[in-house]
Amino acid sequence: MALSVFDIFKIGIGPSSSHTVGPMRAARNFARNLDVRGLLTQVASLAVHLYGSLAETGAGHRTDMGIMLGLMGEAPDTVDPALINTLVNAVDQTRQLTLWRKHTIAFDPKTAFSGRVQPLPEHPNGMRFIARDAQGTVVLDERYVSIGGGFIRALDSIETDETVPEHEPMPYPFANAAELMAQCARHQLTIAQLMMANEATLRPAAEVRAGVLRIAQVMDEAIDRGCGLAGAIDDAILPGGLKVRRRAPALYHELHAKSAGAKSPYPANADDVMFAMDWVNLYAMAVNEENAASGRVVTAPTNGASGLLPAVLRYYRTFIPGWSEDGVVDFLLTAAAIGFLYKENASISGAEVGCQGEVGVACSMAAAGLTAVQGGTVAQVENAAEIGMEHNLGLTCDPVGGLVQIPCIERNAMGGNKAINASRLALHGDGKHHVTLDMVIETMRQTGADMKSKYKETSRGGLAVNVVEC
Repeated sequence: MALSVFDIFKIGIGPSSSHTVGPMRAARNFARNLDVRGLLTQVASLAVHLYGSLAETGAGHRTDMGIMLGLMGEAPDTVDPALINTLVNAVDQTRQLTLWRKHTIAFDPKTAFSGRVQPLPEHPNGMRFIARDAQGTVVLDERYVSIGGGFIRALDSIETDETVPEHEPMPYPFANAAELMAQCARHQLTIAQLMMANEATLRPAAEVRAGVLRIAQVMDEAIDRGCGLAGAIDDAILPGGLKVRRRAPALYHELHAKSAGAKSPYPANADDVMFAMDWVNLYAMAVNEENAASGRVVTAPTNGASGLLPAVLRYYRTFIPGWSEDGVVDFLLTAAAIGFLYKENASISGAEVGCQGEVGVACSMAAAGLTAVQGGTVAQVENAAEIGMEHNLGLTCDPVGGLVQIPCIERNAMGGNKAINASRLALHGDGKHHVTLDMVIETMRQTGADMKSKYKETSRGGLAVNVVEC
């Protein structure tokens, strides 16, 4: 396994890792290549072709926004979400775009973008950038695919710093769950300890810890912003035309009022044994409403599933006595290891395998992380991860209107509570079970391959065609 925890958890913007963040990174890489090859000043016009799922649901996922920001030189982890609309609106109004912050060209989004429903053979999420000079001669022509979780693959480009990274061999490599468990048993390590040892070959352990805690902080901040705790929310209606109203701020105030005066330091309600479930629902929906509004979130492992891990992590910090920062680090390192297995052996792209590759994978990751920090054995962690996916198999990706809102926001809330239950089931067992994690990952891959394309982020099936858009 040659991925880093910081590959699977990436700080970015909403609403979609594959349809917003990936295209943004591809466009940024294209603009950078123009600059490093000395071609930037030759460019007079630029065309962007979108293929497959990007063509069908790109408008709802704000693919055009991500690409324009990337062409400007903005990066998903550093762009100021508060300035996004200003930057994009300026292009719409002036019909000009400044490539790589250096060279301004004529650029009309209405004509610069074109869609082709037929996908590229390499992946359902394809894009092509063609830059021409004043005479119409092609200056640079590159194709990319967005393969899920913000990862991209360049099909033509040589110079790139945005594609799937290739790290040096690590001391405890693993390609599947069986190898991961064997490495842990052989060296008497937990999954988190093994992950930390591997990460320490890339950067100092203290830096790894600080980086993981930074990921957790961004997750927490997304919850707080979504609840309205970081200042007033400008618009209670999420963008996109469905007129979906944010529910997290009102739910927060309702739950906070119910827990006022409780003797426990945790937000509990003695009259409602399911009160914790309400808070997990709140945490997940708060993040996904932020994501839908193009706010700052963490791909975990995707934006469409970005609320699930933060919700379960906040559950650990809120409802599990004795939580610690070490536990937060162990939670995320363990979850990342499980995410690697899906990334390498199946997919985390909704356009490739449906929502089982997004919310399903996030559920599996969160169940594993929660089990680990509650003292679960490596076998129990693997069991929890397996349970988390087994009961998400076949989950379709059918966003209404191509927006990451219906059913995505509630689906994260449901997945968060399912992850907690998966962990509880595993902790009540001894780790022995009939269906292994490797088996369920392969089943998920096969199920995704057999799933009709209309159920895989094309908005041509499921709820996307049976819900009347308002």
